Amino acid sequence: MARPAEKARSMLNKWVKMREEGNAPAMSRRGKRPFLASECHHLADAEHYRNQIIREISVGIAKIQNPALGEHTIRDLNDDINKKLREKYHWNKRIKDLGGLDFNAIEKQRQIEQGEEGNQVLEANGYKYFGAAKDLPGVKELFEKQTQKLQSRKRGDIVKHITPEYYGWRDEEDGVILELEEEEFRRQKRRKAESGENVYEFKPDFSDDYLDIPSHDEIAQILLEEKKKALLAKFSF
Repeated sequence: MARPAEKARSMLNKWVKMREEGNAPAMSRRGKRPFLASECHHLADAEHYRNQIIREISVGIAKIQNPALGEHTIRDLNDDINKKLREKYHWNKRIKDLGGLDFNAIEKQRQIEQGEEGNQVLEANGYKYFGAAKDLPGVKELFEKQTQKLQSRKRGDIVKHITPEYYGWRDEEDGVILELEEEEFRRQKRRKAESGENVYEFKPDFSDDYLDIPSHDEIAQILLEEKKKALLAKFSF
């Protein structure tokens, strides 16, 4: 039976060998944050560096609330916060690539749920303004122009960018809704059968997902036929 000292020495030798082969545990190799997120190959390390960036962003946002810092300091702080936000985005992608959570999707969903009331940050062309940066010279004028531009948009400009997904025309393409509808139909059928109600066998036909809308050529041909009929009816005796 090996003694404790021999066991400890054996474990140390294994650890040294792993380190030399580049397979040391993530905690033992964690140091300065890599410049590129792609250089990180451990999920635990990536999550650690992401939390590190979040703490740095929180510190920067707390500092920028002070309007007495001066214009240049406030601009530098705001630039640094935006830089760290972009860096966090890349670390979120790296975490997802390593098998972790999709933090970008989670944060986006959270912003949608909070809406305008929860969003106290001004944003223009992807650049965000925090704290005292929102009162800097030129910033208010920038957002006043954007507000006027949005108010001057016509209804046609808004409808122009609406996609078929907005109307739900492609909800059935992946087959998920059809399966859910089929399952709900069977559940209602079983419930009515158990309660003694009349069960009408109804099988919806989903073979045609879209309306059969004629093309321009077909419409032109239909109009021509109708005009011919009208002329024949007018001059026939």
